[in-house]
Amino acid sequence: MKSIFVGNLPWTVKNEDLEQKFSEFGAVISARVMTDRETGRSKGFGFVDMEDADAEKAIAAMSGYKWGDREITCNEARPKTERPPRSGGGGGGFGRRDRF
Repeated sequence: MKSIFVGNLPWTVKNEDLEQKFSEFGAVISARVMTDRETGRSKGFGFVDMEDADAEKAIAAMSGYKWGDREITCNEARPKTERPPRSGGGGGGFGRRDRF
């Protein structure tokens, strides 16, 4: 199985649209458009999982494909890398009250 990164998607594309488009090249195991946690709106990219041979066909056919008014990018997804946990944000808050 290969995971395909699909970038520059039109904002209106949903999981079902992505699955339908890629099923033209073989069986789609899963298709998901990444969305913003707070707003639920598309981030403009997604991932499609397919068997290796089907994935190769899909990548070749869909790279540069014009979907709506956008030209999508399509390539094999790289493994997710571990990122350090986010710190508490802001910083430098200790002891500031006594400076007023």
